[in-house]
Amino acid sequence: MAFPGGRRGPEDSSLLATARRETLEEVGLDLGGARVLGQLDDSAPRSPTLPPLVVRPFVFHLPKRGNLSLNHEVDAAVWVPLGALAEAAVYRPYPFVLGEQTVMFPGYHLAEGVVWGMTERILTPFLQLLGIEIRSRP
Repeated sequence: MAFPGGRRGPEDSSLLATARRETLEEVGLDLGGARVLGQLDDSAPRSPTLPPLVVRPFVFHLPKRGNLSLNHEVDAAVWVPLGALAEAAVYRPYPFVLGEQTVMFPGYHLAEGVVWGMTERILTPFLQLLGIEIRSRP
């Protein structure tokens, strides 16, 4: 599970424009009228198999949930209330099998799937900025 996003294109005047364009392309959500709350700290993948890149997340406020229309890059999309991420035992280790080895990563175990990896590393500091206590389980 991940947020919409992608590379800055020549048509994008800024990374904020990229965030708006990619969100519209991937999930059909027009952020043109949404209020920009700000940007979060840059993040980068930790996997040596991925090309080096930096992700700059932006946060928007929508007065209400919009309808989603997915493109070919997206299998599914869900709206998750922020409070659901703070429920007891939602934040717990996620076992990722890497060859013969299982590596444990932190993750949000939701009914719709597990949020882990870079998406978790973007989401957790955001929730902390909001003052949402994350109740983890070892």
